[in-house]
Amino acid sequence: MSVSYRQPGVVLTDHCFTVPLDHDDPAGETIELYAREAVASDKAGKDLPWLVYLQGGPGFGANRFTGKQAWLGRALEEYRVLLLDQRGTGHSTPANRQTLPLRGGPAEQAGYLTHFRADSIVRDCEAIRPTLTGGAPWTVLGQSFGGFCTVSYLSTHPEGLSAALITGGLPSLDAHADDVYRAAYPRIERKVAAHYARYPQDVERARRVADHLLTHDVVLPGGHRLTVEAFQSLGIMLGGGDGSHRLHFLLEHAFVRTPRGPELSDAFQEEVRGLLSYAGHPLYALVHEAIYGQDERPTAWSAERVRAEFPQFDAAKALAGDGPLLFTGESVHPWTFDCDPALRPLRETAELLAARTDWRPLYDRARLAANEVPVAAAVYHDDMYVDTAHALDTARSVRGLRTWVTDEFEHDGVRAGGPRVLDRLLALARDEV
Repeated sequence: MSVSYRQPGVVLTDHCFTVPLDHDDPAGETIELYAREAVASDKAGKDLPWLVYLQGGPGFGANRFTGKQAWLGRALEEYRVLLLDQRGTGHSTPANRQTLPLRGGPAEQAGYLTHFRADSIVRDCEAIRPTLTGGAPWTVLGQSFGGFCTVSYLSTHPEGLSAALITGGLPSLDAHADDVYRAAYPRIERKVAAHYARYPQDVERARRVADHLLTHDVVLPGGHRLTVEAFQSLGIMLGGGDGSHRLHFLLEHAFVRTPRGPELSDAFQEEVRGLLSYAGHPLYALVHEAIYGQDERPTAWSAERVRAEFPQFDAAKALAGDGPLLFTGESVHPWTFDCDPALRPLRETAELLAARTDWRPLYDRARLAANEVPVAAAVYHDDMYVDTAHALDTARSVRGLRTWVTDEFEHDGVRAGGPRVLDRLLALARDEV
């Protein structure tokens, strides 16, 4: 039963749907999907086209907006918007350390999680679309991983789309995870260099924290082990528009004087715990490399293996010399599951996913080359999370896709730029610019 309620300028309606766990077995096990419909208060009774939003991740539920925040206000000028919690996230049959044991042991859990990639998310959308639109196609807005899902949508069910809008989410169509990370580490190094150029005092601050972590066993509130590699992974912030500033402010109060000498401050530890914890989005860690699996090659902890090709990221070697400590970003490693109490019970499950060799293709080059759906994509210059060269190669592979390449925003441009980013993409898709 749908429930409607109001926020300033917006009428919201909660929707719940039942869909197959495996769309190839429609009579088999089912899971629940949750989505929140938003419509402008003064348009609530009108027959409007639909826009479905696919969140970045993987593993994050849809944004919980208040009123007409960010890009939503622009979308509500002409659409009913569906904010979908992708399967396993938010209220959609969540998959985490508490719920996955209901499946059985690690093997059963890993098998279950193979149904939580872009192909299944697209088929979820197609399963619920007729109920909401009466069968009419809708517009999809895909941010980051949501863009990966959108390209999969164009590959498999273009008949369901009236237009596709992508922000920072054009995937490589055939790159193995190794190729993705081999391209990523040099980008990350450039982002770190830019951070230190802006805040040169952070070179010594980061080295001091790393040195402390190499010589002390630090356990954060809640049981999270803060290793030097975990500290380096805070570089994920550098991919956001304000991330460099946030990292600088974090390092400012890393240490405090105590009767026992300098220690990592409680304030620093508490903030780091929130930044590193996967408790709210464990699927990100579990299937992050699996989103690149498309053939018989296992992902096999790709980010960890490829990192060894870039010895400049080794903290001990950096501290043995006088070079800066390099942060990392948007990668998941075996030690991630050792450090985080929300992930430790799922380590064996993650190992089985990393070893899997039967991933199905997510994209169809031939169908994309014959695409007839209007598509527009924002490509962020030197995006830390999605390789620009990969993105532009894909853009050239999708018939009719129009790009807006910009260095005005980082990867979170749809949040930072809000209405302006969406307005530009809509104009591109409609061939108005």
